[in-house]
Amino acid sequence: MSGLVDALVIVVVAVVVITRQFRASRIDGERRWWLLPVILAVVALREPEILDPRHPTAAVLLLAAELLVGLATGAGWAWTTRIWAEPDGTVWSKSARASLLVWIAGIGLRAGLFALGAATGVRPDSSALLLSLAGTLLVRAGILAWRGQLLRPAGNASTAYGEITMRPAGRERV
Repeated sequence: MSGLVDALVIVVVAVVVITRQFRASRIDGERRWWLLPVILAVVALREPEILDPRHPTAAVLLLAAELLVGLATGAGWAWTTRIWAEPDGTVWSKSARASLLVWIAGIGLRAGLFALGAATGVRPDSSALLLSLAGTLLVRAGILAWRGQLLRPAGNASTAYGEITMRPAGRERV
């Protein structure tokens, strides 16, 4: 895929994901939450020049830093997302205001990495950003699925920032 198509995919996915995060959405344990991140990663890794061949060491370091920023952004986003269980056992999530700060910090760090790459002469590639976005979505979805499973059996509630409030299991009367 060309850099322009990659950039368009990144923008569309980011806009859809960011706008949807502030609406309540159901966490379904049956859903394939990992599918979109895997597709994005496959598309990113298909690019033959994901690393700048003129500066292989610097390109690998920048790609690793980009992936770490993506994983940290996904984890921060997941832990600043409020999840709760309804009385019928369904688990829901909605991003808190702090999630927006996580996104702004992640974008700022990515811009800094882009500037560092440009300063060191490493040719930026949109595939690295696409791979980082895949990592962000995978980590966020995985943590939310895990947190949702913690709530589902006991019908517990959770507050924002990852604090899980669990009701003690009562004994059944015979």
